[in-house]
Amino acid sequence: MSFNWRRAPNRLFRAAATPAVLCALLLSTPPRAAAQKKNGDYRLRIHRASGPIVIDGSAHESAWQSAEVATDFWRVLPMDTGRAKVKTDVRMAYDDRNIYLSAICFHGDVPGPYIVESLKRDWSFGNNDNFIFFLDTFNDLTNGFTFGVNAAGAQWDGLLYEGGKANLSWDNKWTSAVRTYSDRYELEIAIPFTSIRYKNGVSEWGVNFSRLDLKTTEKSSWTPIPRQFPTASLALTGTLLWDEPPPSHTRNISLIPYALGGVSRDYGPPTVTNTRDDIGIDGKVGLGPALNLDVTVNPDYSQVDVDQQVTNLDRYELFFPEKRQFFLENGDQFANFGYSTIRPFFSRRIGLGGVPIRFGARLSGKLNKDWRVGLMDMQTGPLDSSALPGENFYVFALQRRVFTRSNIGVLMTGKESGEYTGPGGPPSPTRFNRNAGLEYNLASSTNQWTGKLLYVKSFTTARSNGAVYSGNLQYNSRRWLINGQSENVDPNYRAEAGYVPRAGYRRALGTLGYTFLPEGGIVLSHGPLLTSSNFFDWSGKLSDYETTLGYTVTLRSQDVITATAGADYVRLLSPFDPTNSGRDKLEAGSVHHWKFWSAGFTSKPQSVFRYGFTSTHGGYYAGGSRTTLTGTLGYRFQPFVSLSGTASWDDIHLARPQTHANFWLVGPRFDVTLTNTLYLTTFIQYNEQQRNMNVNTRVQWRYRPASDLFLVWTDNYLPEYLQPGQDVGGGFSVKNRALVLKCAYWWNF
Repeated sequence: MSFNWRRAPNRLFRAAATPAVLCALLLSTPPRAAAQKKNGDYRLRIHRASGPIVIDGSAHESAWQSAEVATDFWRVLPMDTGRAKVKTDVRMAYDDRNIYLSAICFHGDVPGPYIVESLKRDWSFGNNDNFIFFLDTFNDLTNGFTFGVNAAGAQWDGLLYEGGKANLSWDNKWTSAVRTYSDRYELEIAIPFTSIRYKNGVSEWGVNFSRLDLKTTEKSSWTPIPRQFPTASLALTGTLLWDEPPPSHTRNISLIPYALGGVSRDYGPPTVTNTRDDIGIDGKVGLGPALNLDVTVNPDYSQVDVDQQVTNLDRYELFFPEKRQFFLENGDQFANFGYSTIRPFFSRRIGLGGVPIRFGARLSGKLNKDWRVGLMDMQTGPLDSSALPGENFYVFALQRRVFTRSNIGVLMTGKESGEYTGPGGPPSPTRFNRNAGLEYNLASSTNQWTGKLLYVKSFTTARSNGAVYSGNLQYNSRRWLINGQSENVDPNYRAEAGYVPRAGYRRALGTLGYTFLPEGGIVLSHGPLLTSSNFFDWSGKLSDYETTLGYTVTLRSQDVITATAGADYVRLLSPFDPTNSGRDKLEAGSVHHWKFWSAGFTSKPQSVFRYGFTSTHGGYYAGGSRTTLTGTLGYRFQPFVSLSGTASWDDIHLARPQTHANFWLVGPRFDVTLTNTLYLTTFIQYNEQQRNMNVNTRVQWRYRPASDLFLVWTDNYLPEYLQPGQDVGGGFSVKNRALVLKCAYWWNF
């Protein structure tokens, strides 16, 4: 009996991941309403400081001598068995203004200095010796805050959402200091109560502490954490016991004004020079300790990190994450409603393509332990160059916790446009687009079961209304990873304020993985992962699938080796250029299928020189072939300089139409951190597919906590092609360049 590789995914996953099956499984596997928090017996008592605490990195004050100690951490990696070999002692205290933390991080039995990338803020967790901790201030096991430092004193802060994911783009006001010794490094942290949100009168928070020591390759945690989960998992925190409830906020108002000057030039023809002299302001008003009102007038985000470019060979729009500060706090209620490719609301739609944002307001936070609310309204101005009118974006979210960690959420979002008349065209028929949706998020008390049920309906002036209904269920244990997912997006569904790159399809997705955990030898873990993604058009006919079988081996040194083989099938629903570079398109209805393989290696993060590579080769559209080679390099002169870079090369051969294309994507990056408050970053990206080279240089001076001075220089260069598709003919010519100086000050009163 022969095995049909192409039809196997259809048989295996289409029936197993239908909405009816997923709904039954989700509703038949609810978390126990009265389930006790798994690590609730790990308790640390926090007392009011008996005297003043100076944040200098040394816990010599009398207040620390009487504080209770959290110690005897558990190993999480390389193996989650037994106590940690490297010792960590943690103490906490508070006064009327701040919550304080002191940690003493002793070195292990492996000689050598600490390992860090640089002094830059929000460093990469896996590449630094570090200490971080997590606060679940509502004890809801879902949302919280994370703070920490690496061994050289660089800060880390972020918002925790969905039970343990961290958004490090969030930034707030707090102070820290680190001192290093021959056998340890010590740190102190002070976090103003006004920088976090919590409920008045509550004397128990969730808390956990995490330590990474790269010399011994050991990650440890105060509470025991299974190795398949991050130490940020709020379901597995311990308990912080207050001797009296934390101070109530009497007044919590912050104003963050900015002033900006800049000049830009487009090298036409004709050459046009423009100057800028903007001012604007953000405001934060605490409505009690758990709700926050954010307002912004004439905001500017010129200092935000540029997106990392990719060679785009996809048929649909790519996703780039939100990095602008105003949209981040409690933004998970809006941004994470739905799935990664079904987002009814996506804040990067606001101000897209140079559209000016005039003003906006957002109310978000906790009503109590069980209820969260979010409401945002943003107004943009017209863009004369494209005759685009002013637009209003709005979104409302309400979330109710059920059982132990699950929740039910409601979302309503929309976009209203002014009168739009394109060049010589009629008014736009899409004067408004609105979405309303409901979802149930399953999260078990032990973190092993997660899932979602989703229904969203759109309303628009452009076409008849459409809907989305989807669901998934995932089981993640120490050895097994099993997931089934179904997506159904109506052809008439439209989310103009969201990110839904594809409509009119049904999708069945299945994932099955197993991890072997040897007790000895050089291999830490290894195991296979089978994934199959199957798309069907609205009538039920198969249009795409990709099935991959991969194998990952992780060594005890933290080197990682991967190998993958797979098969693709595509029935084009519209004409498509497989190179995405302006060449001839393949016709709609044509069928393409191929197989591919890939291999990769990532070196251990504790080396000052790090590298990795991936090689992929196989077939491609129209009986062609595609080879992709990707490499990464990094070297650090710790703690002041970090050099890194990525490069990829795609080589594409098509038999019909006769086409040969290759694209380079090169991105070196230089980070110089003279102190932990003064940074210089230069990021160069050469994208041959887009025929552009971008140079972005940014100097940031944090002259006070959360107050910054930015100097940003941006260049874009055009490779001088003879004709589209030919090789570079004569170097680069400048397309445009800009210089911006921006100063922002965080003022509390």
